[in-house]
Amino acid sequence: MVSALTVLLLSCWLAGHSGTWGQRLFPKPLVGGSPRWVVAPGENVSIRCEGRFSGMEFLLHKAGYPNLQQRVVPAGTVAEFPLPSVGRADAGSYTCEYRPINAPTHGSNLSDPVEIIVAEPSAPKPSISLSPSGGVSLGASVSIRCRGQRLGRQFVLKTARGQFLHKDPDGYEAEFPLSSLRREQGGSYSCSYHSKSEPFTMSYPSDPVELVLRDPSLPRPSVSLSPTGVTVPGADVTIRCQGLRRDVRFFLHQAGDLTRPRPMDPAGDGAEFHIRPVGRQHGGNYSCSYRPRAEPFVSSAPSDPVGLVVAGETDLTQPRAAPDPTRPGSAGTDDSEQSGSDGLSTPLIAGVSVAAIGLLLLLLAALVCFVRTRARKGDAPRPSSTIPLGALKVPAQQDPVYASVDEGKQPQSLPQEPDPDGLTYAELDHQALQAKRGAPAPEPVLYAAVSRSRGAPP
Repeated sequence: MVSALTVLLLSCWLAGHSGTWGQRLFPKPLVGGSPRWVVAPGENVSIRCEGRFSGMEFLLHKAGYPNLQQRVVPAGTVAEFPLPSVGRADAGSYTCEYRPINAPTHGSNLSDPVEIIVAEPSAPKPSISLSPSGGVSLGASVSIRCRGQRLGRQFVLKTARGQFLHKDPDGYEAEFPLSSLRREQGGSYSCSYHSKSEPFTMSYPSDPVELVLRDPSLPRPSVSLSPTGVTVPGADVTIRCQGLRRDVRFFLHQAGDLTRPRPMDPAGDGAEFHIRPVGRQHGGNYSCSYRPRAEPFVSSAPSDPVGLVVAGETDLTQPRAAPDPTRPGSAGTDDSEQSGSDGLSTPLIAGVSVAAIGLLLLLLAALVCFVRTRARKGDAPRPSSTIPLGALKVPAQQDPVYASVDEGKQPQSLPQEPDPDGLTYAELDHQALQAKRGAPAPEPVLYAAVSRSRGAPP
C-alpha cells in the first residue's frame, strides 16, 4: 500500500513539475560522427547513439517514415543501430532518442540528425596505413593515415563497427589518431574520400587494414622447428606453436613479411604449420601468436623467434657442398657457375693471344719499313749546301762516309787506310763550318750517316 502510494505521489510530482503529461524529461543523446555520411552502396553502416543514463531503451527514427526503425536496450549508455548493406532506399536523415523502459511516455529529446547519402564510387581508392605498424598494445595510441589522389576532398574513416570519422585536410592525406585503445576498437578499418558539396562524388573504399591489439595479460606462446638445423631445398618443415589455452586461434609470422599472418586452428593446445617443399624464399625468422576466439582482434605478444636456415642461400657462413664427381649430369648451382666460367674463359684467352700476335707482327713490319727507309736516305746524295766540301779533312771518295761533330773536343785525324769492313770515317770541323757560313754557332748537334759498302775499295 505504501509503495503504490509512493508511485502515485511521484507520478503526480513529475506531472506537476513538467506542466504537462508526457513531456520529455531527459537531454538529447549524442550521435557519433559527422552530420553527413557519404557511403557507397553495399556498405555496412552503424549509427551510434549515446545517452546520459543506463537502463534506457533507445529508438531510431528516419525522417518521413512514421514507423519506428529499430529499438535497442543496451547494457550501458551507448546503443548502436546497424544498417547492413545499405542501398538507395536507406538514404535519408536519422535521429535517435532514449526513454525509461517502465515509463515510455517520458523519453528524451531527439538527437541531432545524421544524413546518410548513398553515392556510386567513381574516384580512385585511397591508401591506408597504421603507425606504428608492428603491433599496438591495449591502452596505447595509434594513428590511421589515409592518402588519396584528389585535393579538396573530405576523408572518411570507417571504423571496425561501421561508424564514420571525418577529416577535412588541406592536402592529400588525413590522419585519424586513436588513443587509449580499448578492446572494442580492434578490427578492420577502411577509408574513402568524397566531394564536399552536391553533386556528391566519392572514391572507392581503400583496402582494409586490421588493427590487432595485444593484451599483455595473455601468456606468450612458444615455437619450435622440425627438423632442426640446416634444411636442404625441397625438404618438408613443420613449425609448431604451443600455447596455454584451447579456445584460441594461432597465427604464424615471418620476419619482414608485411602480408597478413597465416592462421591455423589448434589441435589441442597447439598448432602445426607445414612448409612443403621448402624453398630459398622460406628462410628467415618465424614467431607465432594466438587470439581468443571470442575476441578475434585481441592478440597475445609474439613468441621468441626461431630461425629456418635453408642450405645454400640463407646461411652464407656454411660451406657450399662440392659437386658430385660421379654425377656430372646433376650439376647444381656451383657446377653451372663453374662450367659457365670455363666456357667463357677459353675463347677469351684465345682472342687475346691472337690480338697479341697480330700486334707483334705489325710492330715487326713497321720496324723493317723504318730500317729500309733510313737505308734509302743514306744512299741518296747530300746537297752541297748542307755540308761544305772544304770542311772535310779527308779526300773525297765514293765510299760511304760517317761524319760526327762533337763540340768541345779538338778534331782528330783518323787513319786513311780503309776499314776492314770497307768503311771510311771522317770528322768535321764544327768551327770551320760555322766560319764559312758566317752564322753564330748553334747548339751542339751530332750528325751521323750510315751506309753499307757495296764492295771492296779498288
